[in-house]
Amino acid sequence: MGFVKTIKNIWSVEDLRKRIGITLLLVIIYRFGCYVVLPGINPDDLTKLKEFSSGGLMQLLDMFSGGAFSQASIFALGIMPYITASIVIQLLGMVLPSFQKMQREGESGRMKLNQYTRWLTVIILLLQSPAYLLNLKAQIGAAGATAAANSITGLNIAFMTIILTAGSMFIMWLGERIDQKGVGNGISFIILIGIIARLPEAFIQEFSQRLLNSAGGGLVMFLVEIVILLAVIAGAVLLVQGTRKVPVQYAKRIVGNKQYGGARQYIPLKVNAAGVMPIIFAQALMFIPMTLAGFNTENTGFLGALTDMYGFWYNFIYFLMIVAFTYFYTAITVRPSQMAEDMKRNNGFIPGVKPGKPTVEYLDTIMSRITLPGSIFLGIVAILPAIAYICGLNRSFAQFFGGTSLLILVGVILDTLRIVEGHLLMRHYDGLMKDGRIKGRTTGNSAF
Repeated sequence: MGFVKTIKNIWSVEDLRKRIGITLLLVIIYRFGCYVVLPGINPDDLTKLKEFSSGGLMQLLDMFSGGAFSQASIFALGIMPYITASIVIQLLGMVLPSFQKMQREGESGRMKLNQYTRWLTVIILLLQSPAYLLNLKAQIGAAGATAAANSITGLNIAFMTIILTAGSMFIMWLGERIDQKGVGNGISFIILIGIIARLPEAFIQEFSQRLLNSAGGGLVMFLVEIVILLAVIAGAVLLVQGTRKVPVQYAKRIVGNKQYGGARQYIPLKVNAAGVMPIIFAQALMFIPMTLAGFNTENTGFLGALTDMYGFWYNFIYFLMIVAFTYFYTAITVRPSQMAEDMKRNNGFIPGVKPGKPTVEYLDTIMSRITLPGSIFLGIVAILPAIAYICGLNRSFAQFFGGTSLLILVGVILDTLRIVEGHLLMRHYDGLMKDGRIKGRTTGNSAF
């Protein structure tokens, strides 16, 4: 009954009801566009393209596009170019003083950075679109559709490049409309919808495999898999929400008859401050040996072992790279020196630690200690799909047992629930939880 009451409360808030309705409408438009195939392309000729995008980095691109990549849709490139541009601008903000200045300018600086991100997205799209079309031509030709493959030349490539660029920019526009008039972070929500769209098909395939195959284990085995999946999701929630609270005391100031400061607050240091970025970086690098192996027909030796996504050496190196990238990305995103400077400026200090360099060293030590278990857990989550596949699960269903898809799914859902709960509490309704508040990710509102 509590759940029904919460739904009634959500529906009784007019602003929240309108926002949910607008979000659903924009999501429907996005999903419709994912099935609109590029002009001149026969959907029946895309078998080879679907096989090509079933593993490695291509699988990641297909996931972020909600399956549009493998369907040669007008939204084939999805939101990934925008994510790439955002990462580049973020990294430039770490090393270039001009970008650091814009980050400190507040709203005006943020608008400038957003504009730079959009222009960089267009440039990336203009480079990626012809590459995607040439690959599409090769895959269609391999499927035997020579006439359709020959049509992707010259002027048609330029025309389709414009369509693909416009499609991805339209997705960006949908994300911004969700930000302004909908619920949750638009870009993250679009990625979430793309991931969820693949879940029913994977669920049905796994269910059919267990029940129809005599050696599949039947319904009992399927229920065991669901229980394990729920346990993995619970672990992912702990990874996303896990924080180490560092107490900060602010000095008391007496101004007239009033006292200012003196309150104790906390700095929430994330166990997984890097988010899913280490997995994305590692997947991108692990795609290199696969590409090199494509030029070698034998695929033997160590290079051949790295082409097997479910093999020991691939996942071992994949795990080590995730641990290394977690430390790297945490080091460039979490800056103890900036935290110490902000505390000193606001007359704050950590009890028992001197301001300045000792505070920097203290925060750095804590981050090093909590990053190690966080990186190991993140690496385990990343290789869980391979372990699930080796244990006999369907490939599509195994992807939901960990990796990028699970972490994005958990993170975005928690952020969306937090926003809905904020609307309810603001209007004096009970929140979604009776015994506590839902915590969003403190590293930003994006999926990363």
